[in-house]
Amino acid sequence: MDTVAQGMLTLARGRDILDRWLTDEQSVDDFGYDPELTDDVLLAPFRRLYEKYFRVDVVGLDNVPAEGGALIVANHSGTLPLDALMLQVALRDHHPEHRALRLLAADLVFELPVLRTLARKAGHTVACMDSALRLLERGELVGVMPEGYKGLGKPYAERYRLRRFGRGGFAAVALRTGSPLVPCSIVGAEEIYPMVADARPVARRLGLPYFPITPTFPLLGPLGAVPLPTKWTIQFGDPVRTDHYSQEALEDPMFVHKLSDEVRDTIQETLNEMVRKRTSLFRQGNSGAVGNCHYGEGD
Repeated sequence: MDTVAQGMLTLARGRDILDRWLTDEQSVDDFGYDPELTDDVLLAPFRRLYEKYFRVDVVGLDNVPAEGGALIVANHSGTLPLDALMLQVALRDHHPEHRALRLLAADLVFELPVLRTLARKAGHTVACMDSALRLLERGELVGVMPEGYKGLGKPYAERYRLRRFGRGGFAAVALRTGSPLVPCSIVGAEEIYPMVADARPVARRLGLPYFPITPTFPLLGPLGAVPLPTKWTIQFGDPVRTDHYSQEALEDPMFVHKLSDEVRDTIQETLNEMVRKRTSLFRQGNSGAVGNCHYGEGD
């Protein structure tokens, strides 16, 4: 094929991609998810970060169900939500069934014109009970980070200390659908933007939940927004079954809160152990994974 023909094909593909960004033509559901666009375009730059920059290792992927609805519950950190995107890449590219993760995102994501369109195309939706129920009932893999902005914007001095998991809404959703809860612990994201202060007056003026001050941002301008190349590990724990609980358990707020706390405690204990075993922020340590082995430590 000559250069002119290749150029025309590239332009045609670019126009097709633009059309799909702006319309719901290729959506497969009422949330606006476009799996082909997500795989071919939206996840492409994050795959490079995953493989070459953060060099992510994954442990325990066999704990993530091969089919059917399940709720992945993970810690949240790093100032910018790169941990959520690395989690999406891990499951899509390395799970044996290449499962798509439908992330529950904060309202702010869907208030920004361009970002909200891209988020919908990538399968994300507003973090509310109705959305989570609908996805789980369809057999989707749903991701939630219950710490929200309080986890994402925590100071460096408090790294790997989990914030509260809200009111336990994710546990209630799992109980109502009988879906398993899969605890997920992510180490490495806390250090990509070491936040030493929060410029709250600036955050309020910009309508943001926080405005991070790091050793390089805003001092170095755009260069300060480059994340540090830390070494990441994502570990999936044993699933917590919910399909054997009674209706009374579902209607008991104390039980729902207790289940939420149990998942939180599991993630915290796993984080503590992973950090204790880590030998370096930037090099391969004793993560329990071999290279990019994506199965349990005993496999």
